[in-house]
Amino acid sequence: MGLRSWNKKHIISIRDFSRDEIDFILKKSAVMEKKLLSNKSLNLMKGKLLANLFFEPSTRTRMSFETAMKRLGGKTIGFNIAEISSEVKGETIADTVRVVEGYADIIVIRHPAEGAARLASENVRIPLINGGDGANQHPTQTLLDLYTIQKEFGSIDGLSIAMVGDLKYGRTVHSLANALESYDVNLVLISPQELRMPKRVVDGLRDKGIDVKETSRLKISNVDVIYVTRIQKERFPDPQEFERVKEAYVLDIDIIDRLKDNAIIMHPLPRISEISPEIDNTKYARYFEQARNAVPVRMALLCLVCGVRF
Repeated sequence: MGLRSWNKKHIISIRDFSRDEIDFILKKSAVMEKKLLSNKSLNLMKGKLLANLFFEPSTRTRMSFETAMKRLGGKTIGFNIAEISSEVKGETIADTVRVVEGYADIIVIRHPAEGAARLASENVRIPLINGGDGANQHPTQTLLDLYTIQKEFGSIDGLSIAMVGDLKYGRTVHSLANALESYDVNLVLISPQELRMPKRVVDGLRDKGIDVKETSRLKISNVDVIYVTRIQKERFPDPQEFERVKEAYVLDIDIIDRLKDNAIIMHPLPRISEISPEIDNTKYARYFEQARNAVPVRMALLCLVCGVRF
């Protein structure tokens, strides 16, 4: 697989990529991380401009893309709230990206509507990257999640992975589950009944031969990776029901005694109360390292879609 095939390639859904393509990205991310840690000046994207179009709030995704572009010698423009875009005047996404295409070399878009990134990509000729579309997909988060797991264990195959929390609306777990269809893993899906993983996602996993167990109990003693997501208060009309459910899915310091010695705990962040701060300094916590891994992974992706060799 050569770099030429990536030139001007959109990154919309992790399902658009084969296992070979995902593994290639992970390999190139490792190369990029070595370059980043060498502290040498990287001007691979000098003269290029990234447009961040964030119609939803974002801290990590937006800032890590900005950091990645600037570390590569490029520059960024854009906005991070919909209210300062022309969408409030009624402009369509298609028209917005057509205009921005004339200003930038790459677009990253986040939008609350599922399918918005796909629609936007169909209206531009420059590379467009999905920074999250509703409860649908977050492909670059998935790639940095896989990179974090591979760095830790050397391989993704053979692992047992638990996903905990809001599995119904969480785009990070939807994307990660889609990607794991290509690997030899066991999955444990842990959530309240009202926030179970969508049936289409579970069926897709099982169709690929993945062993999937669904439970509402926090059973994580035999897994290698615990991937925690925030249970969102806004999904519960009854505040008391939210509090009851939330407390059942909290990882605190007492739970560590039940974990495998080499297990790791991940979280796409932001964390609210689902992981106790006491866990932060234990050998199991990987969520801040996970967030740092966004920079080399997104640096690699920016170069790949622009056909830049590294």
